[in-house]
Amino acid sequence: MAGTVAERDALVSAKIEDGHLNNSLGSPVQADVCFPRLIVPFCGHIKGGMRPGKKILVMGIVDLNPESFGISLTCGESEDPPADVAIELKAVFTDRQFVRNSCVAGEWGEEQSSIPYFPFIPDQPFRVEILCEHPRFRIFVDGHQLFDFYHRIETLSAIDTIKINGDLQLTKLG
Repeated sequence: MAGTVAERDALVSAKIEDGHLNNSLGSPVQADVCFPRLIVPFCGHIKGGMRPGKKILVMGIVDLNPESFGISLTCGESEDPPADVAIELKAVFTDRQFVRNSCVAGEWGEEQSSIPYFPFIPDQPFRVEILCEHPRFRIFVDGHQLFDFYHRIETLSAIDTIKINGDLQLTKLG
């Protein structure tokens, strides 16, 4: 049995060193192993890409004196030419806005910013869930639905990368 556990740990470590997350994005074993590797800025692979019913979980703690932080789901990691951005979420603390947008073929779309309230508090934990549905992403913060963002990328399975940056500490991805 010890050999089986060692083999599993070696496989998990190999996937983490490769900079990729597996398709479960957060089984209990991987959450424990991934924790020290959740360094901002973060870039990870979503195995199999997005599809209706798939959910991305981002848990973290906002920095003490934040300006902003961002979470993006992209079609690959390419910088030149830049990868399409299916959704970019940006929490801006000076304006108390949670803006979202997308970039397709190098063109940014219309930015959306209306929210019923600003859910992030400096030096406090948060939980963002991005639920992929057929026509849209549903965004939940701390269990409350905050807004919908309708897909601008047609091929959901091409959305295979998550990028996180800014004034936060990551505690869990799932």
